[in-house]
Amino acid sequence: MNFKELCQARYSCRSYQDKPIEAEKLEYIKECVRLAPSAVNRQPWKFILVTAPEQLAIVKASYNREWIQQAPAIVICLQNREECWTRRYDNKNHADIDIAIATEHLCLAATEQGLGSCWVCNFDIDLLRSTFSLPEGYEPAVLVPLGYAADSATEKNRKPMEEVWA
Repeated sequence: MNFKELCQARYSCRSYQDKPIEAEKLEYIKECVRLAPSAVNRQPWKFILVTAPEQLAIVKASYNREWIQQAPAIVICLQNREECWTRRYDNKNHADIDIAIATEHLCLAATEQGLGSCWVCNFDIDLLRSTFSLPEGYEPAVLVPLGYAADSATEKNRKPMEEVWA
């Protein structure tokens, strides 16, 4: 699969099979995330792979939607606003950009490995903070459920090329 085909194959999966993910696939995804670029190579992130049933139940409770209950794994993507690079001209903090790059590496690597994923940004951050021992200075930015898809991609509604490129 070339990169364009990989981009076309990736979609927001909202239905997962009741099937565990092989450890080697999870390790491959973790390595792809580790290789993600960041501004000035600060790498202001940490990731928590949640697969234990008790912990999964808590993470799933932070986003109360039926479909996420099926996911056999969820990655909590953490960012650190103090460790990231800040542009000096306007004090633009790049933590959100850096975590987005790494999170998309995660989703593309999962797709390449035959897994579904979905970005989840609307969740109860305080529940995760009170439950997990988060590293000092890190905040949850994104949840990414992972698993074998039980659905399939629908046609992506993308703007035409002339609306995207100036």
